[in-house]
Amino acid sequence: MDSSSKEITHDFPPLFKVYKDGTVERYMIADYVPSGHDPTTGVQTKDVVVSAETGVKVRLFIPKLDGPSKKLPVLVHFHGGGFSIGSPFDTPSNNFLKCLVSQVEIIAISIDYRLAPENLLPIAYDDSWAGLQWVATHSLGLGPEPWLNEFADLGRVFLAGESAGANIAHQMAIRAGTTGLVGSKVIGALIVHPFFVVGKEVDEMYKYICPTSSGCDDDPKLNPEVYPNLKSMGCDKVLVFVAEKDRLRNIGVGYYESLGKSGWAGKVELYETLGEGHCFHLFNPNSEKGMALMKKMVDFITED
Repeated sequence: MDSSSKEITHDFPPLFKVYKDGTVERYMIADYVPSGHDPTTGVQTKDVVVSAETGVKVRLFIPKLDGPSKKLPVLVHFHGGGFSIGSPFDTPSNNFLKCLVSQVEIIAISIDYRLAPENLLPIAYDDSWAGLQWVATHSLGLGPEPWLNEFADLGRVFLAGESAGANIAHQMAIRAGTTGLVGSKVIGALIVHPFFVVGKEVDEMYKYICPTSSGCDDDPKLNPEVYPNLKSMGCDKVLVFVAEKDRLRNIGVGYYESLGKSGWAGKVELYETLGEGHCFHLFNPNSEKGMALMKKMVDFITED
């Protein structure tokens, strides 16, 4: 083998590196948590293929229900990981969503969008929208997934994501507001430690995985302030989470401020966790501050 084929041409720690022969190597490989019944929380999970053509799947989380079946609000989740790592099937996503679902009695649906760099953006956005549209097909109780037909109240949908997933959740709220989501009503969005950029410094990783992007703040996907339809957010309220020690902290605050002055008619709120870093809650969901963050989510979902 030509030794030059193993020359690294692009390196974006802690996400991935690319070799001259096109091989992609990730710094972190997501583990896999099987679906099924979780005895600790009582939450049941199931994996469903949304598109046979693309292979996109979702993991469904449904809480333990006592008494007769009832309609539950729906949380559509987009995992983080720089668009290139992570999964709805890994330990951090599963632990957090099982805990949240058990506390608030909501159905969660986490979308397994295809990862970059093998699948360049906007594929992750398009897969996520396809997943959201698939959820909406159950609005009349006639969709392909029995759990959603029986239990989902698609008049009460929430979008949620952390880091790159928060970027996706924002984009999905914009699409819902500009193109519509037939049969569903998006009530709110939980934007957790969002990934955007500020200033003219190029985000080389994003530019690599999205060749049509400049990688800096003139790209609306990276800077909501320049998005022409920011005031068209397709939900009634947004809760933005930031963490004091997160390098993206000020970006999250800027997103909150941009949304507040955009002319959007909804309500936006900021919640900051002191002394913690980026996405700390996924790795320490049972910590005091992780539980406080989750309680804030629960209150946001259940408030009138």
